Amino acid sequence: MKKHTFLFLLIIAFLLSCNKDDDNDKGNQDFENFQSQQCNTAIGLTGLYWDYANGLPVPITQIPTIKNPGTYFTHSAYPQLGFQMPQGYSAFEVSSNNPPSVGVNVIRNDNQVVWRYVPLTSLPGQVAINDAIAFEANGMFAFYNFNDNFEVLCSATKTSNFGGLQITFGARLIQFGDFTGLVWVNTLYEPVSGFTQMASSVSAAPTTEFNKEVFDTFLPISFQLLVIDDGVRDSDLDGYPDNIDADPFDPNVH
Repeated sequence: MKKHTFLFLLIIAFLLSCNKDDDNDKGNQDFENFQSQQCNTAIGLTGLYWDYANGLPVPITQIPTIKNPGTYFTHSAYPQLGFQMPQGYSAFEVSSNNPPSVGVNVIRNDNQVVWRYVPLTSLPGQVAINDAIAFEANGMFAFYNFNDNFEVLCSATKTSNFGGLQITFGARLIQFGDFTGLVWVNTLYEPVSGFTQMASSVSAAPTTEFNKEVFDTFLPISFQLLVIDDGVRDSDLDGYPDNIDADPFDPNVH
């Protein structure tokens, strides 16, 4: 099976894991009292983001959008990986042949907030899900120069079958020092080629800012990667979806 087929399978798995229930009437109100369905220690927007990452329905009735639109990123080798960032953030392309990988690191200009998404990394052999998670978590620790004790607040692992192949999903919500990070990984092992194809993501911010970054940065970028209806397109890039914008082609009118 060719690599682009693996990438397609992993992206489909990601989209399925991010399936949402938009029929809840709570709307995008204050989620301060939200309680994760899966992890008792995850509350507020942190709990909502944890459930979202685990493919559980969350009470979002409007698609989160960038409120302070900045530059637009498009991956040079994989144009489908493109999205708008908030102001004050920069994107750094992940593109490597050893190991083969495609992705992006979005970093706030003060180096305090990171959103990382790598839809494809190809690794030889069968890689255990815990090893894959550790790879991304250790990279997160290294970015923040953190080498002390950390606490795993939430943990999840599950398997599913897609096209006769087994996909293993794992996620960890980690508090380390003054920061909180959410790491998730999807792995797919293809016995014929002997390679594990991995999709992964990291979202990290100071613990005191994590909830805010969830709704201002992490969710708005993530939702741009989903296949969504044109009715929520933000044509004038003013942070207001076309379906609620009084003039969707004038950034000065909302």
